[in-house]
Amino acid sequence: MTSTIDQMVLWLDEPGSIDVALVGGKAANLSVLAGRFPVPPGFTVTTPALAGGMNERGSRLSPDLRDAISRAYAALGAGLGSAQPPVAVRSSGVDEDAGDAAFAGQFETLLNISGPEAVCEAVEACWASARSERVAAYRRTHGGGDGAVAVLVQSLVPADSAAVAFSVNPVTGDRGVVAVNANYGLGESIVAGTVTPDSYLVRKSDLTPVDVRIGSKQRMTVRTAGGTREVGVPALLRSVAVLDDRQLAEVARLAIDLEAAMWRPVDIECAYAGGILYLLQCRPVTTLG
Repeated sequence: MTSTIDQMVLWLDEPGSIDVALVGGKAANLSVLAGRFPVPPGFTVTTPALAGGMNERGSRLSPDLRDAISRAYAALGAGLGSAQPPVAVRSSGVDEDAGDAAFAGQFETLLNISGPEAVCEAVEACWASARSERVAAYRRTHGGGDGAVAVLVQSLVPADSAAVAFSVNPVTGDRGVVAVNANYGLGESIVAGTVTPDSYLVRKSDLTPVDVRIGSKQRMTVRTAGGTREVGVPALLRSVAVLDDRQLAEVARLAIDLEAAMWRPVDIECAYAGGILYLLQCRPVTTLG
């Protein structure tokens, strides 16, 4: 995708999509990486479009903006060969995923959304979440800008398994290892902390696991009609490692390469679908002091 729709959306492969002021930190980071790493395709509803495209109560999209989003969603579907592809819809704040304030877990994420009306409603929900008291309290504590927000709409990866990885041990600060947490299904169970995932430490020098702890993994997040839900992990899988040695090394290598690309330790979210690894998010680690 290489063209804007009425300047209200920017595709991840467009030059302007690296402008944090237009697309927010989350989308800008992915746009920088999209050409070199396995980032799912998508577009961002820009900060000016949302600032000027909400109704007088600031809660509903204007008809013009709704039309622009619907046309962008149709174009995304055409590129994917699907009339109504499932997507992930995420807020992307201008001060999100910055060097000192990651805002991790503060904004809304809606998964497995299909159809133009549902996508527009999800954009509205993300817009509203960025103005919640929880986000305002985080901003007062950690600093940040004026709260301008964009919304990222991306092709949903139908994950068989998902992982969160740090290119540094976030507890000890050891930069010689990659720390990985993994679970079956979509990654929301890991991000939301609703499960005890598998945890691994992988030595950077040779991608060898130096610590492997198999979590109880009692729950996982799966797709349902129009959204997601948590279900129980089959008992036989709970004691089995989510990632095999090849996958673990591949996730660790991705984190190492992204650390080099971003010039600092990173926190990433990724997922496997059909044996292929996808990069979903990448932000700087902000807990190292």
